[in-house]
Amino acid sequence: MRAIVYTSTGSPDVLSLVEREAAEPGPGEVRVRVTVSGVNPTDWKSRAGSGQPLAFDEVVPNQDGAGVIEALGEGVEHLAVGDPVWLFLAQHQRPTGTAQESTVLPASRVARLPEGVDTTVGASLGVPAMTAHRALTVHADGPARLAPGALAGRTVLVQGGAGAVGHAAIQLAAWAGATVITTISSAEKAALATAAGAHHTVNYREEDAAARILEIAPGGVDHIVEVSPAANAELDVRIAANHASVGYYANDGGEAFSIPIVGSFAKNIRWQGLLLYTVGDAAIAAAAEDITEALRDGALPVGEEAGLPITWFPLERTADAHAAVEAGATGKVLIRVTED
Repeated sequence: MRAIVYTSTGSPDVLSLVEREAAEPGPGEVRVRVTVSGVNPTDWKSRAGSGQPLAFDEVVPNQDGAGVIEALGEGVEHLAVGDPVWLFLAQHQRPTGTAQESTVLPASRVARLPEGVDTTVGASLGVPAMTAHRALTVHADGPARLAPGALAGRTVLVQGGAGAVGHAAIQLAAWAGATVITTISSAEKAALATAAGAHHTVNYREEDAAARILEIAPGGVDHIVEVSPAANAELDVRIAANHASVGYYANDGGEAFSIPIVGSFAKNIRWQGLLLYTVGDAAIAAAAEDITEALRDGALPVGEEAGLPITWFPLERTADAHAAVEAGATGKVLIRVTED
């Protein structure tokens, strides 16, 4: 089978296309024929490295993807050969991700795709959708799970609604019944956020964002999904409702941030950092179940008409796919690995 590998960290040039034998799944594992591999910022950052040596002699990149079950390991009973599935955290603490024609991973990191949901959607979930799910479920008053009506009566602010996490947060919040506001930087990104399901868009470059958000939500915002706390912390405190939560998942705009202390504690604001790799199995399992239910309801479409443009690359151009994400490509970058 064809696989993309790297044996040292660095620029996209460290990625190469090789032939490898497909592995057999062990107990509790499955082997999936990968049709589509998703690329996230975490994938190129892992490949670029942080000065630490690789944990494995050879690594196949990419955490997310979708495909079809090819083989089952001992003890796997909830999946069957031939099932279409979406994959998440495929490369977490393992050397083999989804940038290859077949991958073996724990069955706990595989979820069945509902009927009628294609692998393009499946490969676009994973890190972005699970991050969004977590950001929407850390409020002190709940909910801990998402479902239709779970956020009814709540207002959600998605900072940066045109990104992959922002897109998923808009979709999941709207599916759960929230009023969704999102900040954007252009008319083009406003159109994408609106297509995703945002009820209101606020252009932070052209208007007083805090004043506009409070005009829309005079009582403040209950849940904030935050991509750039370094840039937005003061605004978040201004527009937060009492007992609001701020789920922050990225360091856009800087590695450190400060908050207005009195304003933050006076409103009982919960600042919740989140990272899928350390969030724990229970939160991951809950996200996978809720996201699959949202898929059944048709709540997570992708493509430009749904607010998430797709940029495609073939497997042999995985280096270009990584470079595109690193350069800040709008929407989702996907790799066509095999045919459906």
